[in-house]
Amino acid sequence: MVRNGPRQSGERKNVSSDFKDLFGEDWRPHDTNDDPQSSGEPITPSDSGKGGAEFTSETENQGPRALNEKEVKVSGVYLQQEPGMPAQHFVLLRDNRGRRVPIWVGPFEAWAISFAIEEQPADRPLTHDLMKILLEKLNATVDRIIIDDLWRDTFYAKITVVTPDGNYLEIDARPSDAIALALRVHAPIYMAEYVLEQTVHKE
Repeated sequence: MVRNGPRQSGERKNVSSDFKDLFGEDWRPHDTNDDPQSSGEPITPSDSGKGGAEFTSETENQGPRALNEKEVKVSGVYLQQEPGMPAQHFVLLRDNRGRRVPIWVGPFEAWAISFAIEEQPADRPLTHDLMKILLEKLNATVDRIIIDDLWRDTFYAKITVVTPDGNYLEIDARPSDAIALALRVHAPIYMAEYVLEQTVHKE
């Protein structure tokens, strides 16, 4: 099994079949009610499989808090498969202190993020490619994205778009969509310190 990570290091790292080697004893990502206990496998755009994390309905968020955001990088996208259960995918984020946060994502978003990591174009534009094209045609840019809250095991994110006249617009988004877009437009990804503290896995 091979880790599917960003290309800038030029390194492909083996990942143990024991999922605990990635995250230690407390390895479960958030955003799931299941209790998977099997190994995780990194995925690439050429992989095939079925899966589906359940979508969580929107809930009212907590009141405002100091974000104290930290920049994070996408380490890879992984597939976790338990015998007799649907495949589940998660994206692994890491800050410059080695803190890691895994987030469950849907299968489509997993492929979209993997294509962006590998810089591999699809045969036809995916939804996030279309978003990028629309922004370019409108002369708008993505300044950054931030995963700014965690409420009842659901992550929340915002995309900051800069309009041609210099205005900044914040758009609510699922973290998976925000990450897939950020990777395509080379925008930085941030996470609120509060969210990091709630979900962090240390190296």
